[in-house]
Amino acid sequence: MSGHGFHVHGPHDHELEHAASGGHAHGDGAAAQAGGMGMTGKIAVCTAVIATVGAIFSYMGGATQANAGIYKNNAAIKKTEASNQWNYFQSKSTKQALAEFARDTAADDKRQGWQAKVARYEQEKTDIQTAARKLEEEASKWDSQSEEQMHQHHRWAQATTVLQVSIALAAIALLTKKKWLERGMFAVAAAGLAVGVLAALHI
Repeated sequence: MSGHGFHVHGPHDHELEHAASGGHAHGDGAAAQAGGMGMTGKIAVCTAVIATVGAIFSYMGGATQANAGIYKNNAAIKKTEASNQWNYFQSKSTKQALAEFARDTAADDKRQGWQAKVARYEQEKTDIQTAARKLEEEASKWDSQSEEQMHQHHRWAQATTVLQVSIALAAIALLTKKKWLERGMFAVAAAGLAVGVLAALHI
């Protein structure tokens, strides 16, 4: 193409020029560069995998935190309902006490009527008490589930944080090309995965 006034250099031309200019040790440098690129590629792939797993852990952490809030709200609702039942129970107790007083002070022909009211209030109190205790048990279960979800949330958060540290180590390893940092990255990533397994197992 030099007949048209310009010349296009191919890759082999650059290699010849480099060798002519004293780059006879290029082979060793290329080998070293290839080794460096191998490390870089490996760390890059591992970083992508770790980041993906970390994103999943982060999502699970947010989901469990949301569930904990919902369960805690359900527990509060059940506690309120139980409190209302106990107030209703107290109201029936007051009415029963008044009915008992009326029965004890009433004429003989009216005592049976008041006694029937006393018995009715007693039965109503029993039903109300049963309902209140059931609501309290439900509230306790929601509280327990909320605490379990929060514990799991903390585990997911811990796992996510450890994986983020691993990604930071990967970035430093890429910049410094230090093998011990690369090994540290894998070790910390393994620790993060272990904490994630604990979270998944509710431990």
